Amino acid sequence: MSQHPTQSDEQGAVDPNLPPDPSRRFWVASACTLGGVAGVATAVPFVGSFAPSEKAKAAGAPVEADISGLAEGQMMTVEWRGKPVWIVRRTKAELEDLPKHDAELADPQSDRPGFTPEWAKNEYRSRKPEYFVCIGICTHLGCSPTAHFQTGAQPGLPNDWPGGWLCPCHGSTFDLAGRVFANKPAPDNLEIPPYVFSADGTRITIGVEEDNKA
Repeated sequence: MSQHPTQSDEQGAVDPNLPPDPSRRFWVASACTLGGVAGVATAVPFVGSFAPSEKAKAAGAPVEADISGLAEGQMMTVEWRGKPVWIVRRTKAELEDLPKHDAELADPQSDRPGFTPEWAKNEYRSRKPEYFVCIGICTHLGCSPTAHFQTGAQPGLPNDWPGGWLCPCHGSTFDLAGRVFANKPAPDNLEIPPYVFSADGTRITIGVEEDNKA
């Protein structure tokens, strides 16, 4: 997969390592991030992030992200309710590989309650197979995993790594549908937030349910 340099828009990219709350988890995630930087072997393709106003963030208002420029294999981060939300445009090859490692996952069908809405209980954990949206916080202790989209052997990862995320704090790994691998500290898959696509498919609004659009 081709690699792209990190980009930031004029408003400033939202740090994908931000934790869900501003106190304890801030320091937990910060420590995890620092500990994992040395082990990152592959540059991850990111694009600029949409930064909502401070007032909107404080109110927990829905956040709209423009995905019209998101290329295949790229990931962008937006902030919603103080949490990093990842939006990934998966490639055709990545989608085809998802079911091939189901046997290695702790909850391949996302049956455990609380982290996957009913509409996302499908092979892709998404409304549209191509786009994956999740809250970028490990379900173990609230760290923010780092992206390792390149497949194959890498430091801290198995030789048959299919691409996904590694939490540097305690070694939990997640595939490109945010599903946790078995025998890892994280007990659940990454959480899927409510979101909807615009009619033309160029924007995603996070924090809105399909049956309750604003």
